[in-house]
Amino acid sequence: MTSYPEDLHEWVTFHDDDGDSWLFDLTFLTSNYECIFGKGCLGVFTEPAPEYELGCCVYGAHFVDDDDRHQIEAQIERLEPGEWQLADEAAALGGPIYRNDDGEWVTRTFDDACIMANRPDFEHGSGCSLHQAAVRRGERPIDWKPDVCWQVPIRFDESTDDNGHSTYILREWKRRDWGEGGAEFGWWCTDDPLAFSADRPVFKTSREEIVELIGDELYGVLVDIIETKARESRDTAFLPHPEVRRRRDVDPVQR
Repeated sequence: MTSYPEDLHEWVTFHDDDGDSWLFDLTFLTSNYECIFGKGCLGVFTEPAPEYELGCCVYGAHFVDDDDRHQIEAQIERLEPGEWQLADEAAALGGPIYRNDDGEWVTRTFDDACIMANRPDFEHGSGCSLHQAAVRRGERPIDWKPDVCWQVPIRFDESTDDNGHSTYILREWKRRDWGEGGAEFGWWCTDDPLAFSADRPVFKTSREEIVELIGDELYGVLVDIIETKARESRDTAFLPHPEVRRRRDVDPVQR
């Protein structure tokens, strides 16, 4: 009997018109993962702590570049009184964004979480004040939040070799992507069957985020590949996510 790696994933790869390579993690993109912030998320402290309702907002956001930071600074200015629980605390500390000891621009943390995060005792409930403000205005949260905040748990990597050939990878965000601290999390969502409960696959529920990362044209190619495989390979389903496989092993009723 063949023994497969526990974390086995199915991938698809192709080249675009420029000759660049694209790799997509089909196992994650066709899984029923969903963010369960406020719905049982155990957070990323060193021990599970669902009662804080802070999700992965604990360590604040690192900005990918100046454009990312300036975009968020502009959106923070749009927040109205009563939308941001810790506005006064941020003002007293010199603002919600600062440059840390490593020279990186980040959001401040306050009381063990990002200062932009509203807590459960806030009148509007827990959650990112920027995300809540976007929803309240009927705008896209991805236009209001730092890049890392709307991308997680999707990871988009780009690399270019010595010959100028670029490779782009779209996959799930793993513990290792947080750096050394990721191994210390008491819980991480893509590592637990608890977060695999959506009624639609990731490539549909996260369409907006994926399109923002790779564009409409390539998203269309990806969807066509997935739907063609599903249509033509009815007897060969997509490889279930490792956490879904693990859940089935624990609870045979899930088969």
